[in-house]
Amino acid sequence: MIGISKLYCGTVEPSDALRYGRQSKDLPSHLLQFSEDKRPVVVWNITQACNLKCVHCYARAVEQKSKGELTHEQGLRLIDNLADSGSPVILFSGGEPLMRPDLVDLANYAISKGMRAVISTNGTLITPQKAEEIKKVGLSYVGVSLDGMEEINDRFRGKKGAFKGAMEGIRNCQAVGLKVGLRFTINRINTMEIPRIFDLVEEMEIPRICFYHLVYAGRGSNMVEEDLEHNQTRAVVDLIMDRTRDLHERGKPKEVLTVDNHADGPFVYLRMLKEKDPRAEDVLKLLKMNEGNSSGLGIGCVSWDGEVHADQFWRRYSFGNILDRPFSEIWSDLSNPLMAKLKEKKKYVKGRCATCRWLDVCAGNFRVRAEAVTGDIWAAEPACYLTDEEIS
Repeated sequence: MIGISKLYCGTVEPSDALRYGRQSKDLPSHLLQFSEDKRPVVVWNITQACNLKCVHCYARAVEQKSKGELTHEQGLRLIDNLADSGSPVILFSGGEPLMRPDLVDLANYAISKGMRAVISTNGTLITPQKAEEIKKVGLSYVGVSLDGMEEINDRFRGKKGAFKGAMEGIRNCQAVGLKVGLRFTINRINTMEIPRIFDLVEEMEIPRICFYHLVYAGRGSNMVEEDLEHNQTRAVVDLIMDRTRDLHERGKPKEVLTVDNHADGPFVYLRMLKEKDPRAEDVLKLLKMNEGNSSGLGIGCVSWDGEVHADQFWRRYSFGNILDRPFSEIWSDLSNPLMAKLKEKKKYVKGRCATCRWLDVCAGNFRVRAEAVTGDIWAAEPACYLTDEEIS
């Protein structure tokens, strides 16, 4: 996760993170990515059920809940373990998390245990009543997935009316004072929508947007050909930086982040060097604090059936099930060879990643994509768009 507004527009400085001691339990949410202890943020896919049929769904969501979905009581025990072991954030995802009737109760319990709780949703099920319920329990943030304006978004979501439903859900959140933002997955079909999405963020006064690079997982495995060429990715990241700066300069700042391609960090830094930005070296310090990809270390995933994964995309490999052992025990068990290597993945990456000058900044980027394209977990990241000159 690369904070474009934090880095490029200077809304965060290295001293901000240092002031809190860089421990997860002490850091405010906007600084959590700069923690030193890397306690895992845990994505819990609480259900595989979803009311939409998104073409790039990493979870391969289905209409009805799957057999073996964790019960409410099992979910409470999971939250107990996460809270006791120091995980700072639980992200409720799916499928569509609002398909699960006890979502609000589970979020309330996590918050009562001292965790921050957020949800990732398609937004179409957030009625005025549901927004009130979510706000009442103290949920920190609602991220609504939107992959373009109406025509493009509905095509991605596999259902006409998905865009209008998401807009209504966003308005319902805003009406009760609940922080809501957008989640946009970048690919060839929707890059032309990015300027319109920025316009929407400004017009609706949405405070946050995350631009996700495409990950080849789940149904997204069928979209490898829809990913951008490297020069197209560079142009898109430049566009995101330009629009973010424009908002800040006009006194309408938004929190803008890019996710799932840690080449974005060096790219931002190198652009700032070209622009002779005096903050460039401070940005490099923040990038080193961030440490790049955190799969198997600072982020983890629990599936609807209790299986534990290195992140929400890496579903082909399970480290165990929370019904057999607590998450914290599975997460710290270095007798598993892959788990042990993920804790220090920079030692094992190959090809241009192994000799890259930015390895300490990106940590080898996304291993899921390398495996999907080459069959080798440790192969060079195929979506890294930095040139040989830039990494040497």
